[in-house]
Amino acid sequence: MKLSQLLLCLTLVHAFPTDPLRVLEVEEGSYIQARESDKLSLLRRGVKFIDVTSFPLLSKEDSKVDVPIYNYPKEINNTETIRSLSAQIDKQAMYDNLVHFTSFFSRYYKSASGYESALWLDQKIFNLTREIPPEILTVERYNHDGWNQFTIIVSAKGAQSEDVVVLGSHQDSMNIIFPSMLPAPGADDNGSGTVTNLEALRLFVTLLAQGQRPKNTVEFHFYSAEEGGLLGSLDVFTSYAEKGRKVTAMLQQDMTGYVQDPTNEHIGVITDHTTPQLTDFIKLIIESYLNIPYRESECGYACSDHSSASKNGFPAAFVIESEISMNNRYIHTTMDTIDRLSLDHMVEHVKIALGYVIELGNWKFTLTQ
Repeated sequence: MKLSQLLLCLTLVHAFPTDPLRVLEVEEGSYIQARESDKLSLLRRGVKFIDVTSFPLLSKEDSKVDVPIYNYPKEINNTETIRSLSAQIDKQAMYDNLVHFTSFFSRYYKSASGYESALWLDQKIFNLTREIPPEILTVERYNHDGWNQFTIIVSAKGAQSEDVVVLGSHQDSMNIIFPSMLPAPGADDNGSGTVTNLEALRLFVTLLAQGQRPKNTVEFHFYSAEEGGLLGSLDVFTSYAEKGRKVTAMLQQDMTGYVQDPTNEHIGVITDHTTPQLTDFIKLIIESYLNIPYRESECGYACSDHSSASKNGFPAAFVIESEISMNNRYIHTTMDTIDRLSLDHMVEHVKIALGYVIELGNWKFTLTQ
């Protein structure tokens, strides 16, 4: 959709008179002003955006930041560990977690039930990590201004380096018809990615409990408010950039459970608005550890939280359940339910997460440009 067409669409939307204007980036370097209520109209039309209202330095046309390129592995180095952990993936636990996570009326970031779902997830993570001492692992509630649902950051401290490897997923869900009134179980978007990364975290913690520790800091992020324009992840990565943190890789898992055609099962690897060198490494992980292949696909600008990392100058990659044309058509509705998903497919995504955090958690990063 051209910017002129988009502006015309927005003029046709009835907005509440007290609804404040927001600044949305709809393409790289292209900004519009729209009201909060207009976001629904954009989403219904398939228009993705980053809400940069609270970050004026990011809303300038010359705000683009160069992304450094690192020497990601060309071959795998931790086969025995990753295959051993993959054999311990607990599919029943993943199912049980997803059942509970989708039982909330909605995980919409501005709703009471969205806050309650974050509390449940936070307690779940606390239970998984409670035996690891805080000098090795911490769990942080990252609070945001303007809404109660918080982002959760689990950080396993690197023993030898300041490099940070991030695995992300968003915890919120939304019904784009009436987000405050209709249910939004969000089983696939993004209960599946959240549960996938939660299981990878559980297995990663078993390594820490055995006395193993990554050389680099490994963080698991569970973002709030992705559906509002990547609000939670943008908060986090803008803060990281301001503090000078060295994020050398970020991988987002958003929708990991739907298989349209079981005879053509595959992983979608997103190639637009991502870091090609890191994406090539993700392909290596898939080829080395998964039972299914990948297909390259494109999802457009600002299609998930990896865009917040790139916006702040951090390398980022994104994997999804399939090529975009075969994604779950029930998302953002009351019909995004667990019965439509494949736990076996989610298990394959857990393997991606394990390969990613373990291989890069022990990798020596150097700049290539």
